[in-house]
This record gives sequence, C-alpha cells and structure tokens, in this order.
Amino acid sequence: MPTTTTPPSKPIDTDHRIGCATIIVAGGSGHRFGSLKQYAELRGRRVLDFSIAAARATSERVVLVVPGQLVDRPEPGVDAIVAGGTTRSASVRAGLAAVGDDAEVIVVHDAARPLASTELFAQVVATVRAGSAAAIPGVAVVDTLRRRDGRPLGVERDELVAVQTPQAFSAATLRRVHADGSAEATDDASLVAKVGGTVVVVPGERTNLKITEPVDLVVADVLAFESGRIDEIELPVLHDGRQDRNIT
Repeated sequence: MPTTTTPPSKPIDTDHRIGCATIIVAGGSGHRFGSLKQYAELRGRRVLDFSIAAARATSERVVLVVPGQLVDRPEPGVDAIVAGGTTRSASVRAGLAAVGDDAEVIVVHDAARPLASTELFAQVVATVRAGSAAAIPGVAVVDTLRRRDGRPLGVERDELVAVQTPQAFSAATLRRVHADGSAEATDDASLVAKVGGTVVVVPGERTNLKITEPVDLVVADVLAFESGRIDEIELPVLHDGRQDRNIT
C-alpha cells in the first residue's frame, strides 16, 4: 500500500480556505449508539456542531450529509445539505455532488469525531496542497490486536496506526475513485490506495475519539471541556443549556 508518514509541516497561509471544501458525513443511523449520535448533546451543543465549526474555519465550502428525514432542516452553518446514502461511501458521493467544480482540495470528516482540532484539518489540507493525493491522521496502536478467532495478525504493532478523520484529498483523485458510483470502503483513503495513489499519514490526535457508544459521549464531554474545544463553537446557547437550533 503506497502509504507514507510525514512530520507536521509549516502552518498553512492565511488564504488556506480558498479552493478547499469539506464534506461532513452525518448520515448514520446511530444503531450502536441507540439514537442519532451526531445530534446528541455535547456541552450544550450538538455533536455535529463541533465539526461544522472546524470545517468552517478551514474550508471555503461546507457540505453536510444528513439522514434523509432531516434533509429539509435548516443548518445555517453550512453551504449545502444533502441526504446520505445507504453506505458511508454512498453518502460521500452524495456530498461530492454538492461540492462544486472549483474545489481543489476536498476534506471528508465524520461528524462522530467532534473533537478534531482546526489544526488537524489544516494539517491534512496542507499536506495535499504540497502534492499528496491524500492525507490522513493516524495515531499509534497501543493495544495488542488479534483476529476474532484468536490468531495473531502477523504484523508488528509498531507498523500500524489507527486512522482518523478529517481526511483530505486532491479533488481530482477523490472524484476519480468515486466516478463509477459503486466503490465501497470504510474510508476514502482505502479507495485512493487501491488505485495507486499516495496516502500520507500525519500525526493524529488522541483526543479525536469517535463517538460510537454512549460511553464515548461521556468521555468526549470531559475532553471537550479540558481541551477548550467548547470555546471554538460560536453558536448561541439558550439559558437552559440548549442552543437555538433543536437538539434531536
């Protein structure tokens, strides 16, 4: 797999948002969580509001992919709202259709990762602008991994990383891997690697956890407070702790 690792690069310039679009994938059913986790409350905001804020700070255009039944709900923080598909890849393709032809770099981010920093968004974008087909955050694997049947993986732990989002891509590359409308993968970097594109791994963030089960929201609540991420969300909050948009 043509994957490399790179240390952090220099901060991107002040015009970094020009030509950059972000697709926030928030179309999941929340089966394991028990409800639509992307709309769960986190420190008085919705989980997805954190991702919208980070994307807004680093992108010229933000596309939000939501469950079909919520596609008509207003979302002032984004530029377009589209209904998701039956799979993650189908949802990304739905978002791609609303990005616009002028995008040079496209970021794909899971709304279930609310604590990804704006610096992480900027890092993956800068790496693609420097010439990579794709840039993804990764953190070292600290657990011993085995197959479900108990057999070892046969790979040294030091060779592995746990992959996160946001993931950035050259717009042409991302469109190409989704062109036939049938490609499926758990993330888009896997599709890029499959066609021979170079995927660069940048340092991820331990605090950038994915909310999958209710306990993850409890952990995210503490991390949001400790990291100061709550201060980056500028949406107004009502006196009872709810923001001025419905929390589903």
